[in-house]
Amino acid sequence: MTHACGRLLAGLLLALLVTASTAAADPVTVNLRVEGPTKTLYEGTITTDVRPFHFTGSTEMHECAAPGAGGRLQPARGTAMAAAIDEGLEATGSWFDGLGPSFDTIAGESVAFDPATNRYLVEYDNGAVAMSGACSDPVADGEDVLFAYGDGSEIALSLAGPAEAEPGERVRVIVRNAADATPQAGATVGDATTNADGVATLRFSRTGTYTLKATKPGAIRSNAVTVCVHDGDRRGCPATRGTAIATSVDSVRDGRGYAATRAPRELRGRVTGAGTVATVELRLRRSAGGRCWAFAGGAERFRRISCRRGASWFRVGSSAEWSYLLPARLKRGRYDLQVRASDALGNRSAAERVRFRVR
Repeated sequence: MTHACGRLLAGLLLALLVTASTAAADPVTVNLRVEGPTKTLYEGTITTDVRPFHFTGSTEMHECAAPGAGGRLQPARGTAMAAAIDEGLEATGSWFDGLGPSFDTIAGESVAFDPATNRYLVEYDNGAVAMSGACSDPVADGEDVLFAYGDGSEIALSLAGPAEAEPGERVRVIVRNAADATPQAGATVGDATTNADGVATLRFSRTGTYTLKATKPGAIRSNAVTVCVHDGDRRGCPATRGTAIATSVDSVRDGRGYAATRAPRELRGRVTGAGTVATVELRLRRSAGGRCWAFAGGAERFRRISCRRGASWFRVGSSAEWSYLLPARLKRGRYDLQVRASDALGNRSAAERVRFRVR
């Protein structure tokens, strides 16, 4: 009877806390990652409001909320971890009033304090070591919340790269300090090592989905970047997360036909979701009468190719409002136009594709 009453009281406390918290602040969505001694224990996007904290298997609830503007309670790093525990992440440890949780195990791996190495589960907020407890600092939409096993002296690595690539294509990734974005030389990504600019170049010979992480002695391993390598059919690619950069074509419409006298000459469009646009690339293929041509950007003309081949990418600038003036209006035929863009961190958009014809 006592055990049942305890569970009932805990449930009532949780309901009261959740009700009060929901009224206190709007939910936030953050990127939560837990790096253990040997591997990543959790990495995902978490949406949470102000909520009580509890360890796995425990009915004891602890209030975990950060003070916000106007005295309103806000979600904190600890509430992001609480949401992950509610979703099934196993975590054990101890609670300290005024500081929040201290973890012993996460996902079955020990993250307890090691007096021989002074390592423990260090908290990072947007790449920098946090100076207060997990339930003290508020978090906002889009922030990166990291718990990583170390001694607190390590920098956290950040990895950026394209979401898609083609077999054999040179894939450029960038490793930086997650706190101040300084390039990190000597980091390992796959079988490549970064140069002084933090850049490493990889090639994938086969189609498939590849998950990359950056590591470096004395640093916390990076976030994951998933690259889908495909030959034009991206149906097997996972939905990309965290890369908002996208492109559009404004001057021609997909599926439309144009009279030869009014055939497109200027190609233009926009890049959205990027910080600093690094490059905008196009490729344009024409087919007519059973023959095919690809536009060569360097030579500024169409060159005959096998109809089994695709066109090559060529650079048209680095402006968010991109445009390219062809040497002449397009001739009769069917056209396949693709555009993609990348930003200064190495994120690259999926290719926007427009098919049209000139009659």
